[in-house]
Amino acid sequence: MKRKSTSKSAPARRSLGEGGFFNLRVLIASVLCLFGVFMALLGSGVFAQTKGPKQAGATRQDAPGTQTPNVTQMIGPSRIDQDLRTLPEVPPGPKIDRPLLKPGRRGTGAQTESEETPAFPQFQSLLGKIFPPVPNMPPPLLTFDGISSAESFCSCIPPDTIGDVGPNHYVETTNTAIKIFDKSGNTLLAAVSFDTFFAPLGGTTPCGTGLNQGDPYSFYDHLADRWVVSDFAFLSFGGNPSYECVGVSQTSDPVAGGWFLYAVLVDPTDANDYPKAAMWNNPTPSGAYHFTYNMWADFSTFTGVKVQALDRGAMLAGTPNPTVIEFKVPLAGLTPDIAYSFVAAGFRTGNPPPAGRDEFLLAVRSGTLPGPGTFSDVLGWLFHVDFVTPANSTLGIGTDHSANAFMSVNTYTEAWIGNFDFSLVPQQGTSALLDTLGDKIMTPVVYQNRNGTESLWADQTTILNYPNGPTAVSWYQFDVTGGTFPAAAAQQQEWTNGGDGLWRFMPSIAVDADGNTAIGYATSSSSIFPGIRYAGRLETDPPNDLGQGEAEMFGGVSSQPTDRWGDYSMTTIDPSDGMSFWHANEYYNAGWKTRIGKFDFVGGPSPTPTATATATATATATATATPTATATPTPRSTPSPRPRPTPAPRP
Repeated sequence: MKRKSTSKSAPARRSLGEGGFFNLRVLIASVLCLFGVFMALLGSGVFAQTKGPKQAGATRQDAPGTQTPNVTQMIGPSRIDQDLRTLPEVPPGPKIDRPLLKPGRRGTGAQTESEETPAFPQFQSLLGKIFPPVPNMPPPLLTFDGISSAESFCSCIPPDTIGDVGPNHYVETTNTAIKIFDKSGNTLLAAVSFDTFFAPLGGTTPCGTGLNQGDPYSFYDHLADRWVVSDFAFLSFGGNPSYECVGVSQTSDPVAGGWFLYAVLVDPTDANDYPKAAMWNNPTPSGAYHFTYNMWADFSTFTGVKVQALDRGAMLAGTPNPTVIEFKVPLAGLTPDIAYSFVAAGFRTGNPPPAGRDEFLLAVRSGTLPGPGTFSDVLGWLFHVDFVTPANSTLGIGTDHSANAFMSVNTYTEAWIGNFDFSLVPQQGTSALLDTLGDKIMTPVVYQNRNGTESLWADQTTILNYPNGPTAVSWYQFDVTGGTFPAAAAQQQEWTNGGDGLWRFMPSIAVDADGNTAIGYATSSSSIFPGIRYAGRLETDPPNDLGQGEAEMFGGVSSQPTDRWGDYSMTTIDPSDGMSFWHANEYYNAGWKTRIGKFDFVGGPSPTPTATATATATATATATATPTATATPTPRSTPSPRPRPTPAPRP
């Protein structure tokens, strides 16, 4: 601020500025402007240091035969040898209302700013308004409505939105339903409940007796050209056996091509919360489907994390009672501070993992009361699976299966507040706040083997300027070439779109065949309704930044009167071209709804959905909403996608 001088004036003299060489005020203004640009660049992560040369052999790993896995056989398969549209409908069984669960142990205190947060947030916000980011990210090619709460068979909240794209279909699952579309957004299978879908398993497990409770997962197995869907089932949350119910399609057609159904016992007494899954091509020849679970004796007693490897080759072939190899990581193996919600890596683009490459799993530590933790690492586990000699299987280090590595990242603060409350995100026109799930790595963790470099890509929700916010999307790339974890992230960023003040949360990440990265996520603030956006970077962009900026996939319609949101979203790559991103997420309009969208880094006209004939017999009487394409974007002049490599032979 300029202050009025009270001293007597000195004799007038000619200033340097009057000599025409420079004006002092202009010089000061220029310096301040350059300083402001520097601070903005610093806040955006442009000057973040990338990882140095990877240290070979830095990852510790137990030798085969030194640990003791639990080896079991799943029940099944039961077969669906008919069109899913003709399945007899099973009335939904009782559903358990489950709170948002979080284990609590000692953590460090929350900081007021994360390391990536600018030192002068108001100044950067002002700069952001003066010099707003100019996005290059194209608008979506197509968006359409997915499953809604009216079709969910459970009146539950949140939807737990997830789905994947194949050569001809998009399969979406939510609590507690499955719905299938063609790639123009037309409905091929109206919503079917998991109770109906898994009913052929019969009365020996909760999977076949109407006790499917949700937390679904679904993905396309691109190596086998098959589909996998799952949810969990139990009579009570703790105190009874808990199962993961898994369906594997018999063919590439998820509607009419038939399914193999399996019931996987997870625990005889503890409940298996928040299951996540991925496909891995090892061990040879057929690989495994990997599942992870948070285990609870009841709603307040967290007992550890379970990791399972399901014999993929046997499941694809419909072999009776395929093998399950399982480890439980107890509380002692999750310290310091509880790391939970493991996510196993999966892959879609690039070369498959080399023969013998062990599965990678990631998680972050989670603080406890009185507030969120502030951490500067991501934890990594290696899962070695051997279906021939199961006793050779290992997970992590020692009898407690502790992490193989702690990888350094920029300091971040978890996005939750005291009393384990995740309700932070404001909405327009209401005081109701939305949940962030800001204490975990989000699904998926993406593995890519490209140009001789093996990478893991992951993201999470973090908070800036705790407790005021907003939340941000923190994303990471880790170089895991050779099957070992690095000391630090190769690149990373706490994405805020230039500090525009919006709250970003519930992210999911994907990487296309050219190494370009995109993240889809939810957005909200006190001035907008919760909506869906995405941001990305080209492989050639400077590191540590989503340099192509942000685009809106679907604008918010209204605010939700309750807090539960998510609990996750999904971004995947179209296996038909290796370049198109598909994202599924939530919005609200007189109940939760889901939206599915397609985009890429090239842009182009939106396809016009065409009618697709469907069978008249359906498992439900739910009306199908007409898909709505987005406005046609203007094509951009960007490099054309390269031809995709020939897919690997099916097992």
